[in-house]
Amino acid sequence: MPWTWRGAFRLSESAPISASAVMQLILSGRALQARVEADLAELGLTLRHVGALGHLSHRPDLSYSDLARRAGVTTPSMLATVRALEELGAVRRTIIGAGHPARLEVTSSGRKLLDRVKAVVDGVERELLGELTAAQRAALAQTLLTATKIKTEPR
Repeated sequence: MPWTWRGAFRLSESAPISASAVMQLILSGRALQARVEADLAELGLTLRHVGALGHLSHRPDLSYSDLARRAGVTTPSMLATVRALEELGAVRRTIIGAGHPARLEVTSSGRKLLDRVKAVVDGVERELLGELTAAQRAALAQTLLTATKIKTEPR
């Protein structure tokens, strides 16, 4: 079944108004994640691949453990993620010598892949927010950034 925006934002009529913004963010986030994941799958990627590739494009000195912590996954899981990126030609692992950690570098193919990912995300954003002005999109982004800084761990 093709993904559509319709139905992605349903709330119960009985939901209290105070919960509606939170529930809307949760439902929207899930719908957007599913949409972006589906689009990324066409490139042979997942959000975890994109996260690792993005981090490595800025910090090639990050270890598998560093990447795993940032993604909230185990080191063996991140190792598999990076291996998949190596198979795609997006990352090159360089071993400096015995006793030294491998250096993970984003290749030119990896940078091109990140450009394609950006185009995917930009397309979804245009579809979702296309009727908003640039100022409204900037205000929404700032509001969401501010809102997500609240403590989100269970009490």
